[in-house]
Amino acid sequence: MKTYLVGGAVRDRLLGLPPGDRDWVVVGETPESMLAAGFRPVGRDFPVFLHPGTGEEHALARTERKTAPGYRGFVVHADPSVTLEQDLERRDFTLNAIAERPDGTLVDPFGGARDLEARVLRHVGPAFVEDPLRVLRAARFMARLAPLGFRIAPETMALMRNIAASGELDALVPERVWQELAKALASQQPSAFLRTLREADALRAVLPEVDALYGVPQRAEFHPEVDTGAHQELVSDMAARLAPGDTVVGFAALAHDLGKALTPKHELPRHIGHEQAGLAPLRTVAERLKVSLEHRDLAGIACREHLNVHRIGELRDATVHDLLLRCDAFRKPERIAKLALVCEADKRGRLGSEDAAYPQGDELRRAHAAALAVNARDLAVDGMSGTQIGEALRKARIAAITQARAGD
Repeated sequence: MKTYLVGGAVRDRLLGLPPGDRDWVVVGETPESMLAAGFRPVGRDFPVFLHPGTGEEHALARTERKTAPGYRGFVVHADPSVTLEQDLERRDFTLNAIAERPDGTLVDPFGGARDLEARVLRHVGPAFVEDPLRVLRAARFMARLAPLGFRIAPETMALMRNIAASGELDALVPERVWQELAKALASQQPSAFLRTLREADALRAVLPEVDALYGVPQRAEFHPEVDTGAHQELVSDMAARLAPGDTVVGFAALAHDLGKALTPKHELPRHIGHEQAGLAPLRTVAERLKVSLEHRDLAGIACREHLNVHRIGELRDATVHDLLLRCDAFRKPERIAKLALVCEADKRGRLGSEDAAYPQGDELRRAHAAALAVNARDLAVDGMSGTQIGEALRKARIAAITQARAGD
């Protein structure tokens, strides 16, 4: 059986990155011969099998032919006559079209190793334009590879613009858009995802609510970067730095300022009430992309409360308690640590503030911990009604917050 290691495992090894899942291509076999060898079928759209020993995915070499709009409009052809080079040719980027033989030597018909060395993300061939999802994949790869010095080949960017202009991005299934966005948010430099899509004129099709932030001014004394879109890029990168791999924090950071795109022009560069104004576009994004409740809930809290957290030192103890209550922080305590990170990313996601301290985060966490430690079972509530118990618990929690803040 002729098997070749392909894709990300080869690419990441050549880049010196930690290895991920290993995928294999099998040449010259049939589904029947794979089953006879003990492999277990798992592919629905094309023949993929799990190795009986390692459990790693082995796919039969295949070609693809475009038959309809969208990324699903392909007919897959897999039989023993398909060569390894033909299978590699259907792939998106040259750095993903490298195979490795069992002896460790490379099969690299499209110059992927050369592009890796030159730090260039380049498409394999003209069939690139047949799959609109590849625009998002390019942007997502840049979120991971831009810190290594990668750039997109000009001819590849030109094809991405053609795809965006064709309107085929509208055919993308929301779940696939979210998958690519989530991977970008979990990467080291999410801003590269946003910049790449904007350069391809694709961000307005994929995330119009975020695209609308670009060109919207903010007060320079608070935002030296001025442009709200530039601020958003800095915040997303800071969130990735503070909470690496955490897409819940990353999505909340991405959506926290959406309301600034809705500020009336005569009020600019001030953005009074942008926190509440941002909740509607946030709901639109979350519903369109079918974002999980955990992601959308934290994003809504961060959108609504980030300015309150920034000025927590000015808030009364009872007001801090009520902020925690609005966040449902006593039933879902994990939210507060994440909210603090989003707010810190917002504050440090500004030119010149990258290494600034953010004591507000610690104050929020301490107040929450103190209030959370108060339990109704420990209070003298015998003979009280439910409403009275609730009020006694509130007073005790506020007292705990007062004591915790007095020690700051």
